[in-house]
Amino acid sequence: MTAHGREAASADGGRSAEEERAAEEERAAEEERAVDQALALVGHQPRAGHRPPEGPGATRSKPPPSSPVSPPSAVSPPSPSSAAAAAASASAGPESRPDSGLTPSSPARSAQTPGAAMPSAPAPGSPAPVVSPLAAPAPAPAVDSASSRSHGASSADRPASSPHAHRTGSTAWHAARALAESLGRAAPLAAHRLPLDRALGHVLAEAVVALTDLPSFDTSAMDGWAVAGPGPWTVKEGEGLLAGRGSTEPLPDGQALRIATGARLPADATAVIRSEHAHCDEAKRLLYAGREVVQGQDIRPRGQECRSGDELLPAGTVVTPPVLGLAAAAGYDALVAVPRPRVDVFVLGDELLTAGLPHDGLIRDALGPMLAPWLRALGAEVAEPRRLGDEAGALRQALVSSDADLILTTGGTAAGPVDHVHPVLAEIGAELLVDGVAVRPGHPMLLARLAEGGPCLVGLPGNPLAAVSGLLTLAEPLLRGIAGRPAQDRYRAPVRQEVHGHPHDTRLIPVVHREDSVVPLHYNGPAMLRGIAAADGLAVVPPGGVRSGTEVEILDLPWASASPWTEGCFT
Repeated sequence: MTAHGREAASADGGRSAEEERAAEEERAAEEERAVDQALALVGHQPRAGHRPPEGPGATRSKPPPSSPVSPPSAVSPPSPSSAAAAAASASAGPESRPDSGLTPSSPARSAQTPGAAMPSAPAPGSPAPVVSPLAAPAPAPAVDSASSRSHGASSADRPASSPHAHRTGSTAWHAARALAESLGRAAPLAAHRLPLDRALGHVLAEAVVALTDLPSFDTSAMDGWAVAGPGPWTVKEGEGLLAGRGSTEPLPDGQALRIATGARLPADATAVIRSEHAHCDEAKRLLYAGREVVQGQDIRPRGQECRSGDELLPAGTVVTPPVLGLAAAAGYDALVAVPRPRVDVFVLGDELLTAGLPHDGLIRDALGPMLAPWLRALGAEVAEPRRLGDEAGALRQALVSSDADLILTTGGTAAGPVDHVHPVLAEIGAELLVDGVAVRPGHPMLLARLAEGGPCLVGLPGNPLAAVSGLLTLAEPLLRGIAGRPAQDRYRAPVRQEVHGHPHDTRLIPVVHREDSVVPLHYNGPAMLRGIAAADGLAVVPPGGVRSGTEVEILDLPWASASPWTEGCFT
């Protein structure tokens, strides 16, 4: 069903439940086709195997001088530049697909992922690649002036002779997320060995395998008496058995011996009687049970939890506090983990203040304080955000000198007089993979890959909620792919009231969970943070909106769930 069809159907109050279900199924199938096509074109393939760690500081690319490098495995994923355009039109609906040929997408110069050989651009005059009819890109939409320039300022309309004429049509929201994650997972992984006290929040690069049986010997599960055979039992002289200490001599049949929780059970003992379930006659030195004694009771037998060689945790597991405890119990002193992705944040805009009240057309920078802790909550290492103002030269120098895995810029993604992101990317030969996403707020976001083995770049719109949309649409799945983190299970929840949608684009709405449904929050404009500050998730509202009770996909915010665990998550 087209966006016009969905909108008309939503306006028809008498539409049956069957028609609504059919429309939803058709929309879901269309999105799935778009995602599948994007993944196919970007080269959806297994990541390179983990290289053996070469030291505690081995990293993926361009490490600090003090960190030895773990050489990455060579991976050659196809360039995703055509995937973005293909996915855009595949999900845009028939009404937005031109019948003519392809729109130019990105600069001819192809960038390289660190350690990966990228195919070179086609030679002039070479035949164009064969593209499926579904891959014709949608026409470039109008700039979303409400969320493109900077933290609250609107952008100018794009002139007819815009320097950004190479921009592609908007990519469908689900396809953009899939493309970002696929790009991250195509990067070769390195690994380093971290002591347990530094491994929290990292992702395992190797499975944790049991080095011994757990427990490694029969132990007492309770404080009480170790007994052998039927009672009553003669109490054996001595201090008894303590955890980590005590004799390992066999316990003769008919005898009992004091034992503490965790102590090694003497050979030939048949059960442990809890202290409160036994009575000791001191005069006769006899022990009587207060209830029936079952052989093996309150004994933790050797290997009850695992046997040597069992896989305890697979590669890709996020190291949480219980993971550290299990690794320590299994005898590990260090874990082999994927380095956290390194992120640089460059804040653009001359109109931004870092302190005090807004005045004289100047506004406070809301993104600088917000992005660093948010990215840390996603498992990244983040440098202190740098304020570059509206200087194209400063932006260019910052981009070419960065050794991060991912660069985030805020603002400057539209086509206004001081929106320098596109011209600078074109100047340095970056490959533009996603140029606009069919989502509100945050439509003018972008994803690029810098040339000559540089990092990926996500250009966020300047308005705060629009930037959050870009963060969750492109940066979060890209970081997840780079770090080898598993994706959270997708789930849906019914909305408690009607939610108006955009006629053609996906809409992200802050929500809060209430019992078995979610409640949309107000103050959800592109420049507003009041709604997202009270939210624990974002509802993914399809074009045309949804009625009360309709189930929609929910994106959890990182602090609303139990993971990921990171050091200094919000500091």
